[in-house]
Amino acid sequence: MKNLLDCDRGEKVKVSKLNAAYDLKQRLISFGIMKDAELEVLAQAPRKKTIEIKVGKMRLALRSEEAAQIEVKEI
Repeated sequence: MKNLLDCDRGEKVKVSKLNAAYDLKQRLISFGIMKDAELEVLAQAPRKKTIEIKVGKMRLALRSEEAAQIEVKEI
């Protein structure tokens, strides 16, 4: 299983598991990042410090530490 940080630009994936602490997990869920949600990787900052994703019609930027805690699978 790979995490969101391992995904390439333009890749579409589905969330399989959130490995985050309770507070972060609740914040991710409030953004629509939950099990079976479809995400698209839009961009990555140099050295992958941040990653920009699309969830539904919303665009989000996540820190690399947050993205590393989201397990995904290819669609």
